[in-house]
Amino acid sequence: MMTNKLIARLMVAATLTAAAATGTAFAAGQQDAALAGAAKAGAATNDEAITSKIKASLADQKQIGVTTAEGVVTLSGTVANTDEGTKAIQVASAVPGVKEVKSELTVASK
Repeated sequence: MMTNKLIARLMVAATLTAAAATGTAFAAGQQDAALAGAAKAGAATNDEAITSKIKASLADQKQIGVTTAEGVVTLSGTVANTDEGTKAIQVASAVPGVKEVKSELTVASK
């Protein structure tokens, strides 16, 4: 009889330990997912700010499109000459948070 009670207690203890470990792992996974989501949201907000700053700096060049993803800026559109394209790239590169500038700009034919 005493052995049965001891075995029952050990089984309950083992079950509670396993449940606690699973719960902790589950909670840690949820926390990691939440932090990753927050980081992505923060990156998206930062990308929007970068795009806005570049567009404001290039307000006189409406034909240049600006997109930003994870700090990488892509400039697209047509410019009148290479100097305008170079200026746009330099302006974009100078904005804080920009990791890289990719140019898909084309020079208009004369």
